[in-house]
Order: sequence, then C-alpha cells, then structure tokens
Amino acid sequence: MADAGIALVRRPGPRLAEGIVTHIERRPVDLALARRQHDAYTAALRAAGWSVRAVPEADDAPDAVFVEDTVVVCGDTAVLALPGAPERRAEVAGTEAVVRDLGLRIERITEPGTLDGGDVLAAGDTVYVGRGERTNEEGICQLARLVGGRRTVPVDVRGALHLKSAMTALPDGSLIGVPEWLDTSALPGLRVAPEPAGAHVVVLGPDHLLLSASAPRTADLLAADGFRVTVVDIGEFEALEGCVTCLSVLVPTRLS
Repeated sequence: MADAGIALVRRPGPRLAEGIVTHIERRPVDLALARRQHDAYTAALRAAGWSVRAVPEADDAPDAVFVEDTVVVCGDTAVLALPGAPERRAEVAGTEAVVRDLGLRIERITEPGTLDGGDVLAAGDTVYVGRGERTNEEGICQLARLVGGRRTVPVDVRGALHLKSAMTALPDGSLIGVPEWLDTSALPGLRVAPEPAGAHVVVLGPDHLLLSASAPRTADLLAADGFRVTVVDIGEFEALEGCVTCLSVLVPTRLS
C-alpha cells in the first residue's frame, strides 16, 4: 500500500458522553463502544495507506476526539483554529505540538475571530468556509489571508453544526451535501446526498472514499459511480453530532 500521508486522530476521552449537542436530542453514549468504533475507523485509515499519528489525549475535554476542529492544514501550513465554543479551546494545544513536529508552518486564528476546522472544506483551488454558530466573519477573513493563492468562499450554514456536517467534496472537487442546510447560492453546484449522513465523505485516495454506515444509499450511489467505498460504523460519535470527517485531519504526503 502506497503511503498516502499522515492521519491525525485523538482517542475518545472518558468524558466523551458530555460532549456539546446543538441540533439533535442527546442520547446516552457507550464509551467502550465508541472506543471500538474509533479503533475501526483508525484501522480503515491505515488500510487505505495513511500513517496514523495520535494527538495527545485531552481527558478533560469531552469533544477532543473531534480533532478536525482544532486545525486546518493547507499545503505546508497548519492554521490553528480558535473554536467558537470557548470550552473547546484547550483542545488546540495538543494538536499544535503534533503539527509542529511534522514540520508544518504554524499560523493561527486570533480573537475576535473564531473558526472551527469542521467549517473549512478545500475543493481544488477553492476553500469553502462555513459561516454559522462556530465560525464568524473575522475568522473567515483571517483564514483567507493565511491560505494565499486559494479562493475563499464563505457559505452560510443553517440547521447543521459545521459546513462539513452539511457538505463535503469528492475527489474531482464536486460537492455533495444537504441543500436545505446551506446557502447554495454561494456554490457552483451541489449533488444532493440521498441521506444526511451521505453529506460526509472523506477522500482517502483518488478513487477511494470513506463513509458512515448511516449512509448506505449514498455508499451504493458512489460505488455505482466507480468509487471504492469503505464504510465504518461511527454511531456513538453521530450521537454527538460527529461524522467521519470530524475524527481525523489528513496531511497528504505530497503537500500542495
């Protein structure tokens, strides 16, 4: 298996069930099951050729497993987030230590800006940034200055926690998601996912996608399009508004 790059992950902490829930009703979370699901998710990354790197655990931060929200990697630059939920800001330090060790150039979002990594979607030379509950206009403006050379497009998000809760991109840069949760006027086009969880696609390789087991119709649709689709059960994280994109940060071997 070729070396696709490095996948940053963070193991679920003991307070996982206390994570913030905004748009869905809270239900009990089984920590032991969540850890098994996280192990399977990590195994899927490894099987696809990604070298898994653990971000230091943050046991006092219930949402820390959603490591994507702490950093945006764009080329050889790591932009450290300033999460919109103040109680999540302590999660960033552990991620900073790892991206520094990887040799990435470090930038950061500063107040009064706020930005969650889950609101940032790179598709080709365009970076879409969700404007909503966690990411504000100032955070978007700061990010635009830090990802020089790429067009930055703000997208208003409604009814979902983050932009990547509502849409993601396929390998060719085309978008898939739930139009009811987005201002689609900012988008060149949006393929409608057959179910909400189908809006969450992780690109593991040029023709390889990772999806949640909660999106079987989307998985079948994309497989029919010729993609190799890997499916993982992340139900305990979905109970906390998490999705397959939230649980990792992919740093490709060939940075661009």
